[in-house]
Amino acid sequence: MAISQRRARRKPSGGRYKTIGRKEKHYELGRLPAYTGIGKTRKMQIRGRSDNRKVRLLAAEKANVFNPSTKKYEQLTIKTVKQNPANRHFVRRNIITKGTVVETEKGLARVTSRPGQSGAVNAVLIS
Repeated sequence: MAISQRRARRKPSGGRYKTIGRKEKHYELGRLPAYTGIGKTRKMQIRGRSDNRKVRLLAAEKANVFNPSTKKYEQLTIKTVKQNPANRHFVRRNIITKGTVVETEKGLARVTSRPGQSGAVNAVLIS
């Protein structure tokens, strides 16, 4: 069964919509999340509509960290995930999403990019 991003067949009340009468279209296709982890950098390219490419980051060992005090970027090694607002179980599994707080060599940093969509881990130093 494919992952679909179309409207559900049932209403919030539990009743059925009348105008479904067709199969799922290719442009309504969804995909599984990337679940970007910590480790040797691995990327995967996905073809979108009109031959557009999207880079999925499957694993990362470095992050582009912005230091607000010096106003400079540095590439720092990611040690571990400290906090993840998307899902508390992602902390145990070391999964990186937007908003995740990661521990780096220079302290804690909050991820500002979407690694599963953009193919890079960008972060801002918070301590």
